[in-house]
Amino acid sequence: MIIERIETFQVAPRWLLVRLETEDGHVGWGEASLEGHAEAVQGAIDGYTDLLIGQDATRIEHLWHLMTRTGFYRGGPVFGSAVSGIDHALWDIKGKALGVPVHELLGGPVRDKVRVYGWIGGDDPSDVAAAIETQLATGLTAVKMNASGATEHLGSLAETTAILDRARAARETLGTEGDFAIDFHGRISPGYARRLLPLLEEFHPLFVEEPVVPELNTAWDQLVASTSIPIATGERLYSRWDTLPVLTAGVSVVQPDLAHAGGISETRRIAVLAETYGAAIAPHCPLGPLALAAALQVDFASSNFLIQEQSLGIHYNAGSAELTDYLLDTEVFTFADGYIHRPTGPGLGVQIDEAAVRRAAQSPHRWRTPGFHRTDGSIAEW
Repeated sequence: MIIERIETFQVAPRWLLVRLETEDGHVGWGEASLEGHAEAVQGAIDGYTDLLIGQDATRIEHLWHLMTRTGFYRGGPVFGSAVSGIDHALWDIKGKALGVPVHELLGGPVRDKVRVYGWIGGDDPSDVAAAIETQLATGLTAVKMNASGATEHLGSLAETTAILDRARAARETLGTEGDFAIDFHGRISPGYARRLLPLLEEFHPLFVEEPVVPELNTAWDQLVASTSIPIATGERLYSRWDTLPVLTAGVSVVQPDLAHAGGISETRRIAVLAETYGAAIAPHCPLGPLALAAALQVDFASSNFLIQEQSLGIHYNAGSAELTDYLLDTEVFTFADGYIHRPTGPGLGVQIDEAAVRRAAQSPHRWRTPGFHRTDGSIAEW
């Protein structure tokens, strides 16, 4: 199966889809969405076509190394996302050609269903209880929310009180059976995190995500030691080498993004690496249907899987396109009691509505990451 054509499609709300076709007519789909930087990833994929056209699509591992090691400059979110989308499409082709889901090619399923959670609260959360009730009504039993909007370097008492009030509202709404996670998006400093995290313990969050930005890699061991809450990070780590330091620091949950971290191939390796440290994986995925489909294939084949993020109803989708809008069969992502059951379709297990994708790509999005500023006008982490 010789690769003949690679196409990219920038579609609303902020996704970049990849279509790979072989000379004998096999087609695979992937997702290379890098929020706010779709054009850069398109350029990287265009560069990879010089390496890939004429290659055997079934040699997934060889092609992964061809893309990641022969360009001299390697790693990072743009190259990682480009490789991811192509990697998804290669696995999709191979699974379809063999008539099996990708998780069968990864050793077979280790579970029958995958627990999922939904987003609430937006970039600056409010009315947490009502937002949780909406997600519970869709069949979910777990949610994640941002802790706050922009914060001061050490956090004021008012900011701390607001964060604690949101956590209290989440726990009261969910009771003892439901779960919520708190995402800081790296918005707080190590000093503020050490003060704040112990105060959140009474609300028993499932995990606290990315309290500090990933480049502060010397802070992780102190943060882990400062609280009993499991610490999660990984959406801005793009390889097993990036992930190793946070595992050695004691992070409990790693969150590789299947659209950023080298696709199915590298995320599978990250999962195995995490297992050697007793850590779980909870793949990051506030993105589109192909990123979620790829993540589920890894989830079903990984013994240390915890929970899966998904974007149905997320605020970024409002008014543009939803998770299932580019699918021919939307039932594959149906929630039942907080879970998605194992997909049995070949490849990634989803059927893309190619006509809808091509129509949407005629009006490419220009989504950009929102900017956050503190009260004094200085730039804050988003």
